[in-house]
Amino acid sequence: MSHVQFECTSPRLEGEVIVPGDKSISHRSIIFGSISHGITKVTNFLDGEDCLRTIDAFREMGVQIEKEGNSVLVHGNGLEGLKKPAKTLDFGNSGTTTRLMLGLLSGLPFETTIFGDSSLTKRPMDRVTAPLREMGAVIEGEEGGKYLPITVHGSALKGITYRLPVKSAQVKSAILLAGLLADGETIVQEDTETRNHTEVMLQAFGADLKQNHEGITITNKGKLTACDVEVPGDISSAAFFLVAGAIVPGSTITLKNVGLNESRTGILDVLEQMGAAITISNERITGGEKIGDLTIKHTALKSTTIEGDVIPRLIDEIPILALLATQADGKTVIKDAEELKVKETDRIEAVCRNLQALGANITPTEDGMIIEGPTKLTGGSISSYMDHRIAMMGVISALISEGAVEMDEKDSINISYPTFFDNLEEILQ
Repeated sequence: MSHVQFECTSPRLEGEVIVPGDKSISHRSIIFGSISHGITKVTNFLDGEDCLRTIDAFREMGVQIEKEGNSVLVHGNGLEGLKKPAKTLDFGNSGTTTRLMLGLLSGLPFETTIFGDSSLTKRPMDRVTAPLREMGAVIEGEEGGKYLPITVHGSALKGITYRLPVKSAQVKSAILLAGLLADGETIVQEDTETRNHTEVMLQAFGADLKQNHEGITITNKGKLTACDVEVPGDISSAAFFLVAGAIVPGSTITLKNVGLNESRTGILDVLEQMGAAITISNERITGGEKIGDLTIKHTALKSTTIEGDVIPRLIDEIPILALLATQADGKTVIKDAEELKVKETDRIEAVCRNLQALGANITPTEDGMIIEGPTKLTGGSISSYMDHRIAMMGVISALISEGAVEMDEKDSINISYPTFFDNLEEILQ
């Protein structure tokens, strides 16, 4: 694996960026399109490796899916139209594909074996398999189904009431998907709201789903009917350029058509708390999802504390927010974020090691990190940990480092943002 070096001499960032489609919504558009009746047309689909794994899985189960660039046509024949895959399903690095598919496969009338790459194989699946077993799922795997590879023996499921012990939209979504195939009502309760793309899209496709003080209730009574999905720009991808615009002197960047679902906009709240110059324009609703344009300008930043209910709304943005905090005046504290330890890598350790190597004053804690700023970054050698968000943080750090930033690889960025370097090139002045 060849090392890559990034160096910017007095950059200024200016212009417009159209970030790729939202990763979470792209996955779900393929899943719900595949199990509904009719043709679902998906526009602005994220053409990243993780989302392509979801397409491959449903093709293996007999669904005709046509893809041309960022447009996808899914020819759904309903849940009953899915067939036993002829081979084991390879989910690569995609935790979303794995956890959501575990829920769906649990109630289908056939046996399926799934596996993934070395990173995915280390990620815990018992948070999903435990509630699915309560519903009657028959699941075998490494350490009792905690790790891939896992074999799911499709079986008759029954509805349960389940309170989420972890703040995870993937766990919630897996249970709701299983609920589509279960007898009776399945109710999911959460103490802190997590991403709600699954609920929004299931309702758009016609599922029998309702939400009230008791939780999110779903039954197997609704018939899913195809509908068109316009995927908003991914705010988790936009986050890298929002931070770049905030910390690179003289910069003004506009990010177009970004998803502004309130369960995902924690980063905007934090940017405002820290004094960032950010404005939202051209807001509108498409497919139940709010989208708009974000403009950010460089300005002085102040420290803050990031904790509690906002964490699930920005969990994927914490690596780049840590870089932002190195340029803010004062002590920024990030806590209640132990979920970072079970991402593509232990992101608490990865973020702290990399930023320390570049000269930042950052200390890991059990559930987050403490960052003292502002500090000048000196440059240095870092690792991507084969984690797309850690790799992109490394590239953005080079924009404000006095010396070059060397990293062990950059291909992992293709998992969520294949056009990242093209977009960066467009706004470098």
